Amino acid sequence: MRAVIADGAGGPEVLSVAELPDPEPGPGEVVLAVAAAALNRADLLQRQGFYPPPPGASDVIGMECSGTVAAVGEGVSGWAVGDQACALLAGGGYAERVAVPAGQLMPVPAGVDPVTAAALPEVACTVWSNVFMIAGLKPRETLLVHGGAGGIGSFAIQLAHQLGARVLTTAGTDDKRAACLALGADVAIDYREQDFVEVVREATDGHGADVVLDNMGAKYLDRNLDALATEGRLVIIGMQGGTRAELDINKLLRKRAAVIGTTLRARPTEEKAAICASVVEHVWPLVGEGLVQPVVHGTMPLAEVAAAHALMESGEHSGKILLVV
Repeated sequence: MRAVIADGAGGPEVLSVAELPDPEPGPGEVVLAVAAAALNRADLLQRQGFYPPPPGASDVIGMECSGTVAAVGEGVSGWAVGDQACALLAGGGYAERVAVPAGQLMPVPAGVDPVTAAALPEVACTVWSNVFMIAGLKPRETLLVHGGAGGIGSFAIQLAHQLGARVLTTAGTDDKRAACLALGADVAIDYREQDFVEVVREATDGHGADVVLDNMGAKYLDRNLDALATEGRLVIIGMQGGTRAELDINKLLRKRAAVIGTTLRARPTEEKAAICASVVEHVWPLVGEGLVQPVVHGTMPLAEVAAAHALMESGEHSGKILLVV
C-alpha cells in the first residue's frame, strides 16, 4: 500500500509517500480501505518528533480516516466487507489501508459523503467526550471555545449550540469570526485586540463561562480561570501556548472550579470504543439531520501531504484539511 512516511523529525519536507506492507486484521480488528484522512494538530507534533504514537500503534501519521471495510478479523461482529465507515485511530491514517479496533469504527452518518466523513471522528469524539461526558455542559450554560474556526472549535460551536448552550469563541480574523457566528456562536472574540476575559464577563453579566474548552494550555491558564464561572470546568486539550504555567490555587478554590487535562489518543481501546458508541448514539443523529456538520477547508491528494502540513501550520485555514487517498 501507499503510505506517508517521515524521514526523521522536522518540517513538512520530511514527509513523503512510500510503499509499505498491507496491514492484516488482528482479532477484534477491521481493515479499512481509506478514502480520506484528516489532519490534526497532533499530526504536526508527531512529525516534529514531539508526540510519538502510543505503544503498539502504527508509526504512520493520521488519527482519523474514512473508507470502506476491506477485511474483518476474528471475533468482529456488526461489520462486513463493503461497509462504509469512519474511524478514530491511534495512528496509521495517512495510508491506503489501516487496521482499526472494531469499537473505534463508526458508520458514516446519513447525508455525509465518504470523503467528508474523514473530518468527523477525532473532532466529534474530542468534543463529545470532553465538553459533555467529562465537563457536563448543560443547556443554558455558557461554553467558551478557543480557536473556534478550527476543526474542533467549529464542531464544538455547532454541537453546543444545538444542545441548548450559549457559545462564546475566540478567533483571529474577521472572516473566521464571521464563520463562527454563522455556525451558531453567540459572541466571537478577537483574541488579538480584545481581552477575552472582559468580553466573557460582559457577555454573561459577570457570571463567566461554565465550561472552557482550551487548546492553548500554559499561555491561557490564568486568564481561563479568570473567565470561569463559579463551579466552572476548564478542559485543556492542547498545548499550543506552552506546557508550564503557575496555577493560582486560591483562585481555583474560591471558584470551586475544576481544571481537567485530557488526551484521547492514548486512552485504552475500551474507553475509546465507549466514546465512539456514545458519539454514534448522541451526535450522529444531529449530523444526519444536517444540524451539525463537519467544516472542511479543502482536500489535497495524499502525495501533497507536505503542502497540507504547511497549510495547517500557516493558520490560514478554517475547519479540517483532508488528504484524499
